[in-house]
Amino acid sequence: MAMSIWEALAVLAAGTGAGTINTIVGSGTLITFPVLLATGLPPITANVSNALGLVPGSISGAIGYRAELRGQRRRTLVLGLTAAVGGLAGAVLLLALPSESFDTIVPVLIAAALVLVLLQPRLAKAVQRRRENNGTTGHAHGGPVLLVGLLLASAYGGYFGAAQGVLYLSLMGLLLDEDLQRVNAVKNVLGAIVNGIAACFFLFVAEFDWSAVLLIAVGSALGGQIGAKVGRRLPPAALRGVIVVVGVIAVVQLVVR
Repeated sequence: MAMSIWEALAVLAAGTGAGTINTIVGSGTLITFPVLLATGLPPITANVSNALGLVPGSISGAIGYRAELRGQRRRTLVLGLTAAVGGLAGAVLLLALPSESFDTIVPVLIAAALVLVLLQPRLAKAVQRRRENNGTTGHAHGGPVLLVGLLLASAYGGYFGAAQGVLYLSLMGLLLDEDLQRVNAVKNVLGAIVNGIAACFFLFVAEFDWSAVLLIAVGSALGGQIGAKVGRRLPPAALRGVIVVVGVIAVVQLVVR
């Protein structure tokens, strides 16, 4: 399907916005997906085209956060492998299940994640005090609870992905004894892995609109760099506020769509 010049510019702008917001927190799909639908693409085609187009943006954002990734190679590898498995499972589910299967649970998951983000400083201090009292230390990779949580969040990411970053940040922010900006850097790598795995799977089994893929790819790659420059300058409290605002918008949009 051929796009008009105005539709193409809208998709490019949406890709830039998605790449920016994905790097800072996540939920860029809530920008690109409605725009792709407005151009006349069927929902499944729009979803898989969006997944492939956002891969360069995730990679760009991860590169922009490379300083915060230092010293996290092993952690990123362990969590990345978990995310890859979940992302592939979610991509399979997209073609096997009706979208209604996730419509009810996803807003609840995001709302719960926002509560965790808001309470994260207090919960993290409580966990730290308990460890000190018991003479134990935190697991470098968050332990089994984080791995299971990331597996499920990544399955959702491979399926649709709106506010996937909010889920990642809430889980890792609570279960890792780490600065929020360094957690955000790992989140960008996980997003690139999940989008990449899902896109590779879709290449063989689904139909793409390559004009949409190219426009979103260019826009999201640019947005990834913009998001990294903005996101890295935000103090933890401000970053947490952005996460909550974006998450609330995501919940509202998912409930009313």
